[in-house]
This record gives sequence, structure tokens and C-alpha cells, in this order.
Amino acid sequence: MTFSNLLIHWYLQNKRDLPWRNTNDAYTIWLSEIILQQTKVAQGLPYFESFLINFPTVFDLAKANEEKVLKLWQGLGYYSRARNLHATARFVVEHLDGVFPNSYNELIKLKGVGTYTAAAVASFSKQEPVAVLDGNVYRVLSRYFNVENDISLASTQKVFQNLAQEVLPSKDSHIHNQAVMEFGALQCVPKSPDCFNCILSSSCAGLQYKKVASLPVKTKKIKVTSRFLNYIVFEDLNENSIINQRTEKGIWQNLYEFPLIETQSDINTSQLIENINERFKNDFKIKSILVLDSEKVIHKLSHQKLHIQFCKVKLEEIIPDGLSINQIKKMPFPVVIYNFLESYYGK
Repeated sequence: MTFSNLLIHWYLQNKRDLPWRNTNDAYTIWLSEIILQQTKVAQGLPYFESFLINFPTVFDLAKANEEKVLKLWQGLGYYSRARNLHATARFVVEHLDGVFPNSYNELIKLKGVGTYTAAAVASFSKQEPVAVLDGNVYRVLSRYFNVENDISLASTQKVFQNLAQEVLPSKDSHIHNQAVMEFGALQCVPKSPDCFNCILSSSCAGLQYKKVASLPVKTKKIKVTSRFLNYIVFEDLNENSIINQRTEKGIWQNLYEFPLIETQSDINTSQLIENINERFKNDFKIKSILVLDSEKVIHKLSHQKLHIQFCKVKLEEIIPDGLSINQIKKMPFPVVIYNFLESYYGK
């Protein structure tokens, strides 16, 4: 049996029953692909189901306000995906009469849609014979064909794209695409794959040359920087507080947060209290400051390590337009702040 036939045979026996595999609707498939970018299926599935319930059509997503979209996305990370998702839905409604495109050449023009997503949606909705290339596919192809090109280099993408297209069968190409991704997700996993109980073991070049553990080759590492974020939770005489929206570009754009003091390094309790008094002395009448050491957390992003702590600051006055905690909880927050609200104030 050929490489493709073996994969398809394995897939039909082992595939997971996932809802986006039971439709050829381009909008539904696109929604699943955007949610699953850099997200495991187990985590992404409930988000997909929630989005489909709230936005069953592209028209529903287009007319929603951004805060609702971000709130439903809360916890998935990489929030630019949610903003692009919303912008694309509006574009499709306003410029394409609500008809979601299903061809690669049209899909690739949409905001937030790259070569992989365009290929996946075109393949699964229209059965267009275009090869998909994600992390799972890189891993399967590099191991099976013993390709040692460095996947962190842009030039390598063309090498793998050509190889993926070369092994794509003319018949059932959409099933092959699903099969190779599923095989990478379940069988040819990144660490300690079960090679000796693998349908490809007799013909896998990476296994024969004992290179499975070192493939695919990826030398470029992401530089991680540390940031120190100190959030100030004000409480006025009515037990109301204030939040701000992050409008600048960067992490968590358009999400909400408590007033922030960002420092260059970790600071002790007395230094933080001094900073709070200095920063807000002309804004509020401060009664007391409590640094919540138990709420100090480290939150890791792909390129940043965030050192976060929260401070409770009681005021001797009423905040104009202050919000209750129940009102605040309805807003979209980064998951680390949402978790603080849930743990400190209860559900």
C-alpha cells in the first residue's frame, strides 16, 4: 500500500468523531480551524460549540459586538485570532453578500487566514486538491521521508509544501489531508511515539535511520522576555471598582484589566505600596493598601513570561461611574485576571 493509502486506512479506523468533520459548510469549518490554531482539540472543542451556538451563521457573528466575541474567546489566548475572526465575518457579510468563500484563492485573501487555514477550509468544504501543512504534517512528513530541513526557516515551508502536494492523491485528497493531520496528532506524536505499533514503521525512513526523536529539525528558539505587572483593585465606599480597556497593540488588545503599574523588575511589598501612593495620590483618597501575596502568579505566553500580582486598595470615597464586581465579571478579561476574579470574589 502507498503512503497515502496506509494513512487513509488508519484514519478510517482511528479517527475521532469531531463535529466539524460532519459538515462541508465553509463557515463552520473556518470557525473550527481558527479556534484550533495553536490550541489542542480537547481545549478548543467547547469553544467551537459555544461559538456555533451563539453565532450559527456568519451573519450572527458579523452583527455581534466585539466584547461578546472576546468574552466567548476568553481563555483561548492569542486574542488577535478572535478580532480577525470578527473582522472577517463582517467583511464576508458586507462585501461577499454573506456567502463564505470555499476556494483556496479566495480564502487566502481573508484577514487572519494563512496558507494552512485556506488549504484546510478549501479541502474539507470543497474537496479542492490542495495539501494542508500544519505542525502535525511537518512532523509526519519529516520523519517518514527523513527530511532534515530546518522548519524554523521560511525557505523550508516551500520544501514541505511541495512534498505534501506531491504525496496528495487525486482521489479523496480531503480524506488524506484529515488523515495525515490526525496521524500526527494521535500516532506520530512529538515525544516518544509508539513507532513499533505503527502502520508506517516498515517504510519510515526516520525510524530506519533512528532519527525519529530529532525530527523535525527546528533550531530557532523564541526569545522570552519577562514583564512585571502589578494590578490595582480599587474598592470604594460602595464596594465598586474600576477597569480599563487595553487599546494599544500588543498582548490582550481590547480586553479589560484593572489599573496597572508595570515595573522593570520584581519589587517588594513596601516598594509597591510606595508606587501606588505616588501614582494615585492626586486621584483618590486612599484608606488602605493590601498586597495579595497569595494571588501572585506567573503567566507564560509564547514570547513573554508575566509576573503578576494583585493589590487591594480601599478608598475613602465613591468612584464616579464605578462598577460592581458582578458588572466587571461580564467583561472580557485575560484569563489570568478572570481566574483572579473567580478565586478572590467567588463565582
